[in-house]
Amino acid sequence: MLKNRWVQLACGVLCTVALSNMQYGWTLFVNPMQAATHWERAGIQVAFTIMIFVNTWLSPVEGWIVDRYGPRPVVMFGGLMTGLSWVLNSRAGSLQALYLAAVVGGVGVGSVFATCMGLALKWFPDRRGLATGMIAAGLALGAALTVIPVAAMIQSSGYRHTFLFFGLIQGTVIFVLGGFLLKPIVPKFQHAGFRAAADFAPSETVRTGTFWLIYLVYVLIASGGMVITAQLGPIAHDFGVEDQLVTLLGYSIPVLTLALTVDNFANGVTRPLCGFISDRIGRENAMLLIFSAESAAFLGMAVFGRRPLTFVLFAALIFLFWGEVFSIFPAICGDTFGVRNATANNGLLYTAKGTSALVVPLANVLATATGTWISVLLTAAVLSMLSGLLAKFLLAPMRRKILSPAGSAS
Repeated sequence: MLKNRWVQLACGVLCTVALSNMQYGWTLFVNPMQAATHWERAGIQVAFTIMIFVNTWLSPVEGWIVDRYGPRPVVMFGGLMTGLSWVLNSRAGSLQALYLAAVVGGVGVGSVFATCMGLALKWFPDRRGLATGMIAAGLALGAALTVIPVAAMIQSSGYRHTFLFFGLIQGTVIFVLGGFLLKPIVPKFQHAGFRAAADFAPSETVRTGTFWLIYLVYVLIASGGMVITAQLGPIAHDFGVEDQLVTLLGYSIPVLTLALTVDNFANGVTRPLCGFISDRIGRENAMLLIFSAESAAFLGMAVFGRRPLTFVLFAALIFLFWGEVFSIFPAICGDTFGVRNATANNGLLYTAKGTSALVVPLANVLATATGTWISVLLTAAVLSMLSGLLAKFLLAPMRRKILSPAGSAS
């Protein structure tokens, strides 16, 4: 039964569900941490950048290990590291200690997420967009399920206790699930519309201009989403809506808590959906359509974000149109550079997320210099539109050229 590829995909999805708060729960801790420690907000957010940077830039190494030795030891190790990271956060008495915990967490997140994404690419060469979208969905949907209990525990027991409690849970769950993962058995079948690309070794992949253009597009579109992921709490605070209440179905919910719940749900649902769409209409067509909508969502937040309901609405749209990067980019990488070294090649591409995370503390600097987060949101809107145009009008012909000698098409 464990050799069934759908069972393996389910285990991978559940691993990323358990992993989700490492990234998407972070913003809930920023303001309480600042209030309790009096550390500068920009200094606290450096920890988020370190975690993302380490998790992405170690992915090629982790991918190389997984391609050769299988996923089980890497994911189990990642579970231990993610749990330890939040335990360290719970005891951090200085920014330096917080940064050490971020390094540990980055190693853990990269070990789990990059491995599970590589498994999806290898088990499902015929449905790359859908499979990678489901893995990526877990990373957001898990946070959607836990935003309310995490926020409530921070309020009642403090952020340190919350780090400790959820850290132990997520580490244990990932460690156990990792024990069920198997080295993929690539299906020996094809269907109409599915043709495999030539297999590129990582050393060959990085020598192509196509890879670096995909990388650039990834950085441009990911930057805005990474800023919102880390800074949504601070933006809500500075827009004056953080503690306002929204009443739905007779329940009054703080704006930030509601926004994060809806955002993570939208961020999760969009990943398999957009992966499926890109399987049907083509990667670059999907990128132009969705990245343009992302640009409009950032503009909407800049103009209407100071009202509670519109803040929730446009935050949800930002995450809805941004979350698909985690399904489309692994899929386009597998399409272009093949399946054999898919985990390592996707790990190389995934470092673009780490590069984009460098923008997170810079966003604080820009917001401080201009006196408003609107400047950050407008910049994100421009970068999102630019990424869609580059994908459609420059990347598409380059990919056709690199795939044509192999007789393949996306």
